[in-house]
Amino acid sequence: MTALTPISFAQTDIDQIAGHAGRVAVTIDSEGKMNPSARRINKLTKGALERLIQTTKFADLKPGEVLSMGYPTGMTAEAVDVIHLANNANIDDLRKAGASLAKLRGATDLLVLTGGLRKSAELCFGLAMRDYSFEDNKSDGKPRKGTVTIMASKPDEVKEAAEPLLAIADGVFMTRDLTNEPANVLTTTEFADRLAEMENIGLEVEVLDDDALEKLGMRTLLSVGQGSASPSYVVVMKWNGGEKDAAPLALIGKGVVFDTGGISLKPGVGMEDMTMDMGGAGVVAGVMRSLALRKAKANVVGLVGLVENMPSGTATRPGDVIKTMKGDTVEVINTDAEGRLVLCDVLWYAQDRFEPAGMIDLATLTGAIVIGLGHENAGVFSNNDALCNAFLKAAEAESEGAWRMPMGPGYDKLLKSRIADMKNIGGRDGGAISAAQFLGRFVKDETPWIHLDIAGVASLKTETTLSPIGATGWGVASLNRLISDNFEGE
Repeated sequence: MTALTPISFAQTDIDQIAGHAGRVAVTIDSEGKMNPSARRINKLTKGALERLIQTTKFADLKPGEVLSMGYPTGMTAEAVDVIHLANNANIDDLRKAGASLAKLRGATDLLVLTGGLRKSAELCFGLAMRDYSFEDNKSDGKPRKGTVTIMASKPDEVKEAAEPLLAIADGVFMTRDLTNEPANVLTTTEFADRLAEMENIGLEVEVLDDDALEKLGMRTLLSVGQGSASPSYVVVMKWNGGEKDAAPLALIGKGVVFDTGGISLKPGVGMEDMTMDMGGAGVVAGVMRSLALRKAKANVVGLVGLVENMPSGTATRPGDVIKTMKGDTVEVINTDAEGRLVLCDVLWYAQDRFEPAGMIDLATLTGAIVIGLGHENAGVFSNNDALCNAFLKAAEAESEGAWRMPMGPGYDKLLKSRIADMKNIGGRDGGAISAAQFLGRFVKDETPWIHLDIAGVASLKTETTLSPIGATGWGVASLNRLISDNFEGE
């Protein structure tokens, strides 16, 4: 797994600035005021820093943006990165500043002089999140080199505030690695094995194989994977950090390691992107990792259905009728609407076994949600206003786009089947909504539930503030905040 760049915390010592090799970063507010660290840099560079912050280039910087001085006179550093940032900057600007430094850092050691910066742990989080690259399958791929040192007046306080944030970043890295990994490497078995390894950090992990799933009656999940040579699994991850008898929050993830569409074969153009169709399971894994690393005081169970959707002589056909674990029957109209067949059995199993306090599923489920919301927002569907609003608040706080979509019985007619209890697809009109309506049939009335369609946000062709091109890890931070704010005891 890709490791976070090592970050250490030290007492501010301006005498160390001159001899630091690598890059040195310093914060300057919009009025150009210099803290003691900045004044030392200005003295070492014979006024170069003061001249820079008086330029229109610096004046034009937005909060969180950086202007660099290369190979400054009087210093060993290869560059001084001047961050436009007020001491009371908001979280978004602090994270943006950290991300800006990560993009500039390369493989060099970075010294960050935070001065009187408040909430500087958020800068650390932004830096850690953006300092990511996926190199595992390159012949010359190497982990990012170099270290980061945060100099602060109260380093122990900054470290204490940063540690839970860095646990979130670690979980995000796991999600990104899983989502970026090609399907010939991340097989269903390899995926299950990587999740089982998290027993080392305190999770309880149980892997249910084909035989166990058959005994449980997870026929729709198994029907998706029956055309593949790879076995199907459900992996259950438990974190018991809350009160012993408290009902857990259940997180459920779609883990289709590769989706050809099955017999309803997808077009060849762009099919290589279907390695990310396990993005929902990747987010669940990342959240569970973060909770364990930060020792969350909550009970949470993560369940992921791991399958591969392939065409073969044993594959499920359009027109087949499959009985779900719940007992309802589904007419398979399109084998490319397979994610809901995976999720419906896992949703029912989660409720049957754990009687959760709430349930949230995540899936790269429909292209329709991308048409509706683009790549800025995930689609949010829910049967419970309180849980939904709590999640939307958490997502807003983490600047992860999420937009609530409608549901209602009027959409159920789209799923009506002549020969079974329901069809697995309702057509193009309202496609993301009819998919949510399908899943809602497997949620008990008393269970608060959210469905997150993350097809547009799990992996991107352009970089974002906190992630490079590729897998984003969207959802790990929001779900962590939801759990921290609503499910953790004192």
